[in-house]
Amino acid sequence: MTSLHTDFCDLMDIKYPIVQAGMSTGVDEWMPSPPRLAAAVSNAGGLGVMGCGSRKLETIDWAIREIKKLTTQPFGVDLLLPATMAEVDVETTGQVRDRLARDYPSHVAFVEELRKEHNLAVVELTDAPAMTPDQLRKQFEVVLDHKVPVFVAGLGDPSWVVPLAREQGMRVGGMVGAVRHAVRQKAAGVDFVGAQGTEAGGHTGNIASFVLIPQVVDSIAPIPVMAAGGVSSGRHVAAALALGAQAAWVGTAFLVAEENAIPREQQEQILAGRSEQFTLSTYGTGKQQRGHHNSVKDAWAQSGLPALPMPLQGVLMEPFITAARQAERWDLVGNPAGQVGGMLTERRPAADILTDMVRETEETIERQRSNLR
Repeated sequence: MTSLHTDFCDLMDIKYPIVQAGMSTGVDEWMPSPPRLAAAVSNAGGLGVMGCGSRKLETIDWAIREIKKLTTQPFGVDLLLPATMAEVDVETTGQVRDRLARDYPSHVAFVEELRKEHNLAVVELTDAPAMTPDQLRKQFEVVLDHKVPVFVAGLGDPSWVVPLAREQGMRVGGMVGAVRHAVRQKAAGVDFVGAQGTEAGGHTGNIASFVLIPQVVDSIAPIPVMAAGGVSSGRHVAAALALGAQAAWVGTAFLVAEENAIPREQQEQILAGRSEQFTLSTYGTGKQQRGHHNSVKDAWAQSGLPALPMPLQGVLMEPFITAARQAERWDLVGNPAGQVGGMLTERRPAADILTDMVRETEETIERQRSNLR
């Protein structure tokens, strides 16, 4: 039987080349990749990564402390480092809302009409730090303070992160959706790159995995590449290895893990979904994002209003999304997930998901070797 072990495993000091994607939402208590999930994946031989992109500094600090209690194995933290976003010369989301009311009254009015149309309550919003370059640096400083083994830029350019990480031996990687982004990551000096096809959930590009992965592998060799987008089984992992990847970045399959922290209703929505129901939209965050389709996406598409750049769009939608969550209207709340959701059928422990993926990968490789004799 083939042993599923690559050079990427040696680089990360892990047993299997399976990485649980760092996934994040705007609600701290509903972390899609909470400490218990990332720890379960790391303890099972993979690499667990916590998505902390929209987290408060104290939540990131808590999450890292918590995972250290749950595992002694390597783990990672994923943050968003947008290469382009709106200039925000304020410090809080409340100040951003004031700017939206002044500069984008039609957008604000549209969101208010959406709220009324769906009979959602007016909610009181708390003030939080706005997404600014200074806030992004503060988030990464928390990661540095804890000497986290692995850092992943789930979005954007990690060039300013690399020298800081190098000082303490931290591995750095970045997710890309096009060859030019991969070349930029290589120039930044990253240790690995995730080539993410458009099938993926969350922020994603427009190029399919089978097209993207081998191009990225060829363009940045010998830097190891993780295959992302549409990976939920051993057959997918085997195909990724055949394309030249050395690891798999797995998100949606772990969204339905028992250790996940998104609402059970959202897990059931993914499990019941067909692949064509996981669609692209920019109206959640201002960046293109794939998730389960809903009427809010349709309403925005029909409005004729363009999505605002990150982070303005996310703050714009906050009153509506918060009200929908409080009302438990999960049909209106964004549910980032990939097209591979159409292949998933049940909630399972994360360790079972990983070990079955490893077993099926090894069996698939052996079967293909037999077929080629």
